[in-house]
Amino acid sequence: MTTLDAPEVSIAAPPPRHRPTNRRVQRRLRIRSVVKHVVLIGTAALMLYPVLWMVVSSLRPQDQIFQEPGLLLTDVQARNYPDGWQALADPFSVYLVNSAIVVLGAIVGNLVSCSMAAYAFARLAFRGRKVLFTIMLMTIMLPIHVVIVPQYVMFSQLGWLNTFLPLIVPKMLATDAFFVFLMVQFIRGIPRELDDAARIDGCGHAGIFLRVILPLMTPALATTAIFTFIWTWNDFYSQLIYLSDPDMYTVPVALRSFVDSNMGTSWGSMFAMSVVSLLPVFLAFLIGQRFLIRGIATTGIK
Repeated sequence: MTTLDAPEVSIAAPPPRHRPTNRRVQRRLRIRSVVKHVVLIGTAALMLYPVLWMVVSSLRPQDQIFQEPGLLLTDVQARNYPDGWQALADPFSVYLVNSAIVVLGAIVGNLVSCSMAAYAFARLAFRGRKVLFTIMLMTIMLPIHVVIVPQYVMFSQLGWLNTFLPLIVPKMLATDAFFVFLMVQFIRGIPRELDDAARIDGCGHAGIFLRVILPLMTPALATTAIFTFIWTWNDFYSQLIYLSDPDMYTVPVALRSFVDSNMGTSWGSMFAMSVVSLLPVFLAFLIGQRFLIRGIATTGIK
């Protein structure tokens, strides 16, 4: 029996594909990185330009503020700062103190009331919890212009007009639904095993909230404090409505007093005090950011 051997077929290997070298890959990555940094720097410069222009204008003479374009500073005049400090009926430090009182009361009120309300929605089981939580979320969609008139009438009947009470007391009643929702979502991410362990050790709801939940809520508390500080410090509408005495003015309302259609506007002084009013916000953000990062890096599970 004869067997036929199959002819050997040689399969040629495909030609090697041209692969980019490591230098070309690194060059592409460098180009992409440069393009990204250029875009980010350009966007940051565009966003910071109004602030930089205000800082430069605070150092210009009154007649050169709107004449010299750009950020070129030819004549430095620091006189705008002492003039602006004493330009109004009271020194500008009075308005800084008034804003500090309102901001401190708002921060304390939001931290205490919103954290307690968030714990109740996230951990306590009571009748109507979902309905109340839904109603609370619906209040986020209501603009302040809808409720400002009823609130004004109510505070007027209480005799609270021209005081800081309308700006502080509502914060102690968990009226900022955004922060309540933020803390609820954060508490839901904390394992319930920690609550069970604390309950075995004899803690009730107060002990669990104060000893377990609250220390772990540092990121949410820091975020609430930062945003409350910025929003309250920059608030103009509600403070203008409730405060009519110049001695009770806060920083935003006092800055509005520099603009006078009859006597003229002292732009240099107003820009100088605007720069002064931005410093607390900038410092608060830097300090709060450090605590925020520290709170995120801290965990209760080991």
